[in-house]
Amino acid sequence: MTIIRRIRQWVGRDEPAADGAQADDALRVLMICTGNICRSPIAEGVLRAKLKEAGLNHRVKVDSAGTHGYHTSEPPDPRAIKAAAARGYDIAALRARPVEPADFDDFHWLLALDEGHQKWLAKRAPEGRQLRLELLMQHASRHPGTTEVPDPYYGPDAGFDHVLDLVEDACDGVVARLLSEGHAPADPGRT
Repeated sequence: MTIIRRIRQWVGRDEPAADGAQADDALRVLMICTGNICRSPIAEGVLRAKLKEAGLNHRVKVDSAGTHGYHTSEPPDPRAIKAAAARGYDIAALRARPVEPADFDDFHWLLALDEGHQKWLAKRAPEGRQLRLELLMQHASRHPGTTEVPDPYYGPDAGFDHVLDLVEDACDGVVARLLSEGHAPADPGRT
């Protein structure tokens, strides 16, 4: 286990599976936005909650990062924390970090919040590496034609509610896809 993973476990970003499965055995999903203080921590929190609800939380590990390190080690934007908490998602303990070169090896699935992030990741991916790099919104069903989650940072607080609407829809689709791909829920007696 790398020192980075140990630190992530220590701060609660990379919890060991309660069912005894090693984190290395789990499917690892990374949510990516620009600074990792608005959209991607919201997406991380929502997906974690939906995975738990579906019984997949011990089989899928979720993290988030930013294309830039503007806010490294900072908590999510207070408006993101407040909007997420209003819907039952606790993201207050998350801390921003930039995408690291090791993320291309450590994560099986990278979900970008907009096309700019997707292009940025594709340019930085190791040559010849086959990535599962997609837009989060391609998994949404209730927002047809919406391909990106807009950045709410410079707008009114209502923008964070809109982000949550989009992300909840897309995360429902991610969970449905995982189930359709054969990722079985954990033993129903475990949470």
